[in-house]
Amino acid sequence: MGIIEKCVLFLRGSKIWQSYSDINKGVAECLSTPGALLVDVREADEYASGHIAGAVNLPLSFIGNHEGKEIAGIQKNVPLFLYCLRGSRSRRAEKILKQMGYEARNIGGIKRYKGEMERSGG
Repeated sequence: MGIIEKCVLFLRGSKIWQSYSDINKGVAECLSTPGALLVDVREADEYASGHIAGAVNLPLSFIGNHEGKEIAGIQKNVPLFLYCLRGSRSRRAEKILKQMGYEARNIGGIKRYKGEMERSGG
């Protein structure tokens, strides 16, 4: 077994892989968590072109500009399930939001999502 195969096996057993690789399980968990919010951290134009049904848009750029401040309308004890296109922006948003005291979890990228999508805007 080569080094790449060993790394993949290691990552699949880690929490990083579990919280980052299956957006479908993350969405299901969000839907079954009372009071949770499904948050798309992509920019508004990306969100408008197609997002997971029921998700709210809170772009990473907005989160970054509010680092250290409370985000109006979102209580810190509300579970936030974050996604973006591939998972890297939602991972950065998770880090920022956790540092701000929010209950945030990165669930990965919409590219792997198999459920219902909706569009908004014109």
